[in-house]
This record gives sequence, structure tokens and C-alpha cells, in this order.
Amino acid sequence: MAVLSTSPREPLSSTKVQRELVRRASQPGYQWWLTHVMSAAACSHPVRLKLTATWHGDDGRSEVEPVTDGMPDGVLYAACKNRRATVCPACAETYRADTYQLVKAGLVGGKGVPDTVSGHPCFFVTLTAPAFGPVHTRVVGSNGTVRPCRARRLGTVCEHGRQVICLQRHTEDDPRLGEAICRDCYDYQHQAVWNFHAGELWRRTTITLNRKLRQAAQDRGVHVRLSYAKVAEYQRRGVVHFHALVRLDGYDPDNRDAILPPHPSITPELLASYLEHAATVTRFTTASHPKNRLGWVIRWGEQIDIRPVRLAPADTDDRGHLTTTAVAAYLAKYATKATEQAGHVSRRLTATAAAYYAEQDTHQARQLIACWQLGQRPFYRDTKEQRAEWADTWGKLQKWAHMLGFGGHFSTKSRRYSTTLTALRAVRKAYQRGEPPEHPGHVPADADLTGDDTTVTLTWLFDGVGWLTIGDAALANTAAAKARERKQIAKEEMEELVAG
Repeated sequence: MAVLSTSPREPLSSTKVQRELVRRASQPGYQWWLTHVMSAAACSHPVRLKLTATWHGDDGRSEVEPVTDGMPDGVLYAACKNRRATVCPACAETYRADTYQLVKAGLVGGKGVPDTVSGHPCFFVTLTAPAFGPVHTRVVGSNGTVRPCRARRLGTVCEHGRQVICLQRHTEDDPRLGEAICRDCYDYQHQAVWNFHAGELWRRTTITLNRKLRQAAQDRGVHVRLSYAKVAEYQRRGVVHFHALVRLDGYDPDNRDAILPPHPSITPELLASYLEHAATVTRFTTASHPKNRLGWVIRWGEQIDIRPVRLAPADTDDRGHLTTTAVAAYLAKYATKATEQAGHVSRRLTATAAAYYAEQDTHQARQLIACWQLGQRPFYRDTKEQRAEWADTWGKLQKWAHMLGFGGHFSTKSRRYSTTLTALRAVRKAYQRGEPPEHPGHVPADADLTGDDTTVTLTWLFDGVGWLTIGDAALANTAAAKARERKQIAKEEMEELVAG
């Protein structure tokens, strides 16, 4: 079965779509088909799977049974579960909601986290990259007025003879935001390398922070540790920066899994100073590269924001505190984004695409080409060992060139911060199946699944991606939208009933 595709020879007309809608809806098994696809109905690119069961008898003979042949379309539809909103809005919304619950549980409790965590010291930390060259920015003053982008009295011309001033007051949707004022002055190679090592910089920062905190706890004879949840976000200039929730916990040495209130001797002010210290002093130099034998220095930029988080009904207050709900929603929103903020749609780069971008003189094209060229293996590395070493180090820059060099996870957390996405999905699946949420998918150890000594082997086969026709996609998505609308109406009516 081929995935539906449109071509210039056969334009997709409304008449054709209507014919496909009528054909599917008029079939005798339409309701069965609609129920069958409902689990992936809102997905833009569902995965089609076939299932076969192989029965192994005691006599050594096997019998293969195609399980899905009798189902609608002969396949099972599974949601793609892509986290990017530009790829699949429905699956990204599910991922965003799960991330919101995961982050919020670590702030106020629930999902296996005690409610006492709401009183633990917690900070919302933003760590940015250093400057790699002047870019167009939107500067808003304290009174809310927009200032000129880059006003300078001296040094208005760079070494390449270009003006490095910009008196424009940019709007929020100005496409020039994030663009380099002089592309020849901008250090695209350093930016690509920084994105590539951003995850390692975060790891070393947490090591520095934990060392300081561990020493302070030992001096006071107490036991504390840090838990965090972190998301990565692309700035308009194409550099990632991190937003992290850092929570201070106490623990019992005899039961390290328990989350206890921290000792009051480790004050929030002390924790904030350690956070700022770790972000300021942590830096390292990368390994040597043919284009830079001394390596690049990797450190955080000067814009380091550390703000306390509190449990309150308002979004913010005059003291600059943030609320748990606002922070959880903020992190969850950026967990579904990728390089779209930087003006580039993230798709794996090929040699043909790299050659195309090499002919373009744009900010985005230069970022992509910098990653691609830095990842190219030098001609003198011809031995098998040298090729393998390059592929495991700088060669990965070509693999992640479409992500502007960043190959890390966009949403991560420490083990004890809160629950996991896997646990949330298991509970949701158990609810949909009518199983107890405490033990989703549990099968008793003595259960006999076949009734005899026969064993069964299940084999999943990939059949394709996408709906078979645009009519199927329209019907499935419409049914999913109506289901969400009914659910929302029922929720609102229940809230009114409880309030009344």
C-alpha cells in the first residue's frame, strides 16, 4: 500500500476529496473502520503496521496466522508520537500535555511525588550562549517602548566595510530578527561547535553545582541533593539555550529514593549563589579540529537568569517570582519546538541539500554549511581507525547539521525529579483499555494465554506511514476533533455541576 501523494500531473481537487469521503463513509464497515483508527485519528502521519502470529506446537510444527488481515485496511494504525508541532500538531499536543504534567508534578507533587515538594526551594534558570557576532534584536525598555536595534556612536563600520548599526525599531514578527548584521563577521563555526557541545556544557555545570552543594552539606552535617527538569529552545539567531527548573531536596541515607524537605541551613539564597557560580565558572576547550588546532572555548553567555518559583495563583508578582503553573506551561510549550524559531525546518541534511545551501548567502544557509563542513572527514584520515574516530566525534556534526549542530534531547530531567513519560503513557493506555491504572498491562505470572502448551510468537511488520487517502485523513481527523469537543463540553458541564 502506497502513501498518498500529490503531484503536478494530478492536482488534488475538492471533487476528488469528496469522492474519497463518500466512498469511505458509504462502505458497510465504516463505523468499524472509524473505531479501528480512532487511537491514531488525530495524527497527521500515522504508522501502518501488520501483525502475524506464529503458533509453535509440541510436535515441532508451526502455523503462521496473519492477525491484521481481517481488520479494516488490513493494518493497525499507530500514532507517530512526534513531539514537533510543525510535523504533527496532535501528537505534539499530547507530548506537551504529558510534559506539563511531568514538570508540574515535580513542583506541587502528585504522580508519585509527595506534596511537600511545593515548599522546597526551587529556581527557574535560563542559560544562554555567548555572542558570536552582532545580530538584529528587539530591544524593549523598562517603560515598554521599543528602542533602536543597534545604535552606536563609534565604530559604525566593520572590517568588511559594512554598517554595523541598525536604528530600526523591530516588531515581534520582523523576519530580520536574529539575522547577522554582517555575515562575514559572524563566527558560524564557533556557533555550530557550541550547539554541538551544549549538552556537555550542561553536564559539567551540574557537576560543578553538585560539588559545591555537597561540600556545603558536609560542612553542615546534612544530606541534600538537586533535582531538575530542563528543556532546550532555539533562539532566533540559531543558538540553543536551556530553561531548567532546579529543586533542592533532602534525603535519608538509608532510603535515598525518598524525597524529603531539605535542611533549612541550605537556604534558597545560598542555592542561588551556587547556581550563578556554576554557570559563571564552568567552561572547557574542545578537542582539536583541522580548522582550529587549539579547539574552541565552550562557556555560557553573560545573560544568566535565576528566578525563584513559588506556589501562588498569580502568574508573577512584584518581587519577580514565578508560579508553578506558569513555569510548567512554559517548559511544556518549548518541548514541542525545534529549529523553526531559527527560521529552518529540521529535516536530515543530504549532500545534495548541502550543495544547494552552499550557493545561498543567508544566515540560515551559512549555519547549515558550517555544521556540514566541520563534520566532513579530512582526506588524510584514511585508516579504518581514523574514520571510526572521526565518525564518533566531529563527524556527528554532519548528522546533526539539520539541527544546527545540536544533537541532544529537547526535554530531560533527573531521575528523582518526578514521574516519567513512559509511566504517564502507560496509565493513559490502561485507562483507555479499562485496566487498573496502578498496574497497567499486568498479567498474572500463572496466566495461561493459550490454554495448552502451545507458544505464540508475535511479529510486527512495517507497512508504511500516512493515511491511504486524503479522504481517510479528513474523516479520521474530523472524528477526533468531535471527540475532543464532546470531552471538553462534558468537562465544563461537570465543573458547573460541582460548582452549583
